[in-house]
Amino acid sequence: MENISHASDKPKLSFWQIWNMSFGFLGIQFGFALQGGFMSRIFQTLGADQHSIPLLWIAAPLTGLLVQPIVGYLSDRTWHPKWGRRKPFFLVGAVLSTIALFFAPYSSALWMAAGSLWILDASINISMEPFRALVADKLPNSQRSYGFIVQTLIIGIGTWVASNLPWLMTKLGAANTAAVGVIPDSVKYAFTIGAVVFISSMLYTIFTTSEYPPEDIDEFKKQNDSSKGFFTGAKAIFKNLSTMPRVMAKLGIVQFFSWFAFFTMWSYATPAITEHIFHATDTSSVEYNDAADLVGNYLGTYGLVAMFFALLLAFISSRFKINRKYLHMVSLILGGIGFISIYYVEQPQYLHFSFALVGIAWASILSMPYAMLSSAIDPKKMGLYMGIFNMFIVIPQIVAALGGINFTYKLIFGDQIIFTMVLAGCALIIAGLCNIFIINKDAIKD
Repeated sequence: MENISHASDKPKLSFWQIWNMSFGFLGIQFGFALQGGFMSRIFQTLGADQHSIPLLWIAAPLTGLLVQPIVGYLSDRTWHPKWGRRKPFFLVGAVLSTIALFFAPYSSALWMAAGSLWILDASINISMEPFRALVADKLPNSQRSYGFIVQTLIIGIGTWVASNLPWLMTKLGAANTAAVGVIPDSVKYAFTIGAVVFISSMLYTIFTTSEYPPEDIDEFKKQNDSSKGFFTGAKAIFKNLSTMPRVMAKLGIVQFFSWFAFFTMWSYATPAITEHIFHATDTSSVEYNDAADLVGNYLGTYGLVAMFFALLLAFISSRFKINRKYLHMVSLILGGIGFISIYYVEQPQYLHFSFALVGIAWASILSMPYAMLSSAIDPKKMGLYMGIFNMFIVIPQIVAALGGINFTYKLIFGDQIIFTMVLAGCALIIAGLCNIFIINKDAIKD
């Protein structure tokens, strides 16, 4: 295989080649959508108090804080003639995620559910971070936005389908209620389907996608040998963290407020909407479980809109140059308006419009920051920098879980749990406005 290392030397890939290399993200997003849409429901079913839910989520981002930069560092230094650089990590993460997805809804106690979430999130992170690096590895600069947008298209499909699975299982006859403290069959079946999709889609990408080898194999092996050891790797991570490019630090601020907003949604959308709009709080009742299914349906809307918005962006970016900075800014502000509008919704069906705006933001979050970053950093450190960059995803989640959500929404808005959605909207608008500080031309222009 031809040795290609510089972005300008890489050949352009067809839509289907990019689709194949990104298809594994369908499984990753099934895992994230089921986790984000229904773990809080599982926690509530097992007796968790509404205000303790974010704390039950904390193990997941804490693990991501450690796993992502380590996996990025290791994947930069991995090469196998058959399996490549990133694909070994896809496979390990997929196997562990599949197991965690299958067993999570069978938890019989809160500590078991929290542990399942911890294992699931850590496993997804093992697969996810190298996927971001793979797009940058394979595509020239002129196709970076296009590549991440196609990836987002697949993520949107996964979000929509996975978020609607419990509702679909109920329609197909699965029990949607169970005894107190027991997860309904509709949720169990949904997670089982998610497990199958995860491993299947990941294997599809592994077997249909090849990777470019290092430019100089002998030099790569020497560097790899000299990089062995945990402390050497940790030193490299901290060194690059302290000397990260300025554009990466500025994007990190945007990411902080963006992911604070979405963590708030994942933690509180179910309890906030079931209480505020459906007036259902008894987790063993038919009313609550039907309402929780509908919340999943509404969450699916943001995935569906993200899919169509990504499809539109894919069409535009394949033919025209785009300004990533302003596109991301406007998308985040629209998403913030969508979150805030949830508070004012009186008829449940109008929530689809709220989450449609959230979907626009979600499509942009999953593509534009990575396209901007990958065009402004050293390609030889792509995995490491992507791993470090993803720390700006997990740090806001840790802050939120340790009381950032509960303290802030009560201090600013009031004690009603629906105000968590208003807080999410404000955070997303702030994230949008922070794009003003990004001035790196390579990052901004496609």
